[in-house]
Amino acid sequence: MAENNTKNQIVDAANRLFYQEGIRAVSVDAVAEAAGVTKKTLYYHFKSKDELVTSYLESRDHPNLALFSKWFDDADGDVTDKTAEIFLKVAQNARHPKWKGCGFIRTVAELANMPGHPAVLVGANHKKKFEAWLSEQYQSAGHCRPERLARSIVLLMEGAFSAMLIHRDATYAEDAAETARELVAISKKR
Repeated sequence: MAENNTKNQIVDAANRLFYQEGIRAVSVDAVAEAAGVTKKTLYYHFKSKDELVTSYLESRDHPNLALFSKWFDDADGDVTDKTAEIFLKVAQNARHPKWKGCGFIRTVAELANMPGHPAVLVGANHKKKFEAWLSEQYQSAGHCRPERLARSIVLLMEGAFSAMLIHRDATYAEDAAETARELVAISKKR
């Protein structure tokens, strides 16, 4: 049990540091120090920094997907309004001073020259899960071509994340919410 707690401490510390500063800027020593463990203890739980980076993204996967699902489920209205609400909540979060963009996108960008890296695969899988979940929502709501609609919404979301990170302007996600609303509404009519 204590061994699992130590591993979780290390992942929590990595999560904070990697998200705030980036994976290349943060050393294993810094993660160990933030976790309150020795470097030897860190390496007991993780064979390499690559494994730690992969665990960092894995730790973000379910909570991020659950948050999107909660925002969707809690929103009033139909699937059109619920989709727009995800973008509006992203915009709201992006206004927080500690917001640094999508951790998955940032990590994959740092590892762009290593397409087979396990963390890149975790990031890609996370994005595919979100797309598949959206597709299920659209299919349940009776939309034509739910897979295509979900992919379009994901493209819009990734563009909003990128534009907000570049410009530090959350209104990109708010504008994307309106575009998403229009896409979902049009899809229902076909």
